[in-house]
Amino acid sequence: MEGDCLSCMKYLMFLFNFFIFLGGACLLGVGIWVIVDPTGFREIVAANPLLFTGAYIMLAMGAMLFLLGFLGCCGAIRENKCLLLFFFMFILLIFLAELSAAILAFIFRENLTREFFTKELKKHYLRNNDTDVFSSTWNSVMITFACCGVNGPEDFEAVPPLPHSSLETAIPEACCQRELQSREGMIVNKEACLTGIERFQNRQGCYTVILNSFETYVYLAGALAIGVLAIELFAMIFAMCLFRGIQ
Repeated sequence: MEGDCLSCMKYLMFLFNFFIFLGGACLLGVGIWVIVDPTGFREIVAANPLLFTGAYIMLAMGAMLFLLGFLGCCGAIRENKCLLLFFFMFILLIFLAELSAAILAFIFRENLTREFFTKELKKHYLRNNDTDVFSSTWNSVMITFACCGVNGPEDFEAVPPLPHSSLETAIPEACCQRELQSREGMIVNKEACLTGIERFQNRQGCYTVILNSFETYVYLAGALAIGVLAIELFAMIFAMCLFRGIQ
C-alpha cells in the first residue's frame, strides 16, 4: 500500500511539474513577444525603464520556471532526493516572490485610476520631446492605440504649447490621425489636425481604449496567476511528501 501511495505521489508530482514547465514556457514566450513585437510595444518597453526591466524579469522568471519544472519532473521520475530538495527550495522562493508581488499590486491598485494618470499627464507631459521618457512613452501609446490623452484632447489644454510653434493648438501631433498607427505612419492632415479640425484627430481617451483592449486579458492573467500559485503550492507539498517517502 505504501509503495502504491509513493508511486501515485510520484506521478502527481510529475504532472504538477509538467504544468510548471508549460507555465515557464508561456512566460518566456510572452516576454519575448513584448520585447520584439513590431506593433508598438517594443518601442514603449524600450522607452520606459520600468517596463523594460519588467519584460526581462518576466523572461528570467519564465526561464527559471522552465528549468525548475524540468528538474522537478526528472526528480520525481528518477526519485532523486537531491533534485527534489533543490526543486522545493527554489519553488518556495518563487512562490513567496509571486505572492509578495500580488499583494503589492493589490495594495497599490489605486495608482492605476483614471484620475492618477490624468494628474501625471498634465504634470509631466512635454509634447514632442522624445528625449523625455515620460513624454516619449505617452506619444508611443497614443500613436499605437489611436487615442488622445487619458480622457480625450481636453487633457492637453493645461499643457503649454511648443515654443516657436506657428500653430495655436491644444493637442500634440501624437493625437493626429495617421495612415498607419505607428511612428513611421504619415499624418493624414497635420495642419488641419493641429488647428482643431476634429475629423483629423483621435478624440477617444487612451484610458478607455486600453481598458477595453486589455480587460479580458487582465482577468485571464489574474486567473492564470492564481492557477500558477496553486500549482506551485501543490508541487511543493508533493515534493516534500515524495522526498520523505524515498528510502
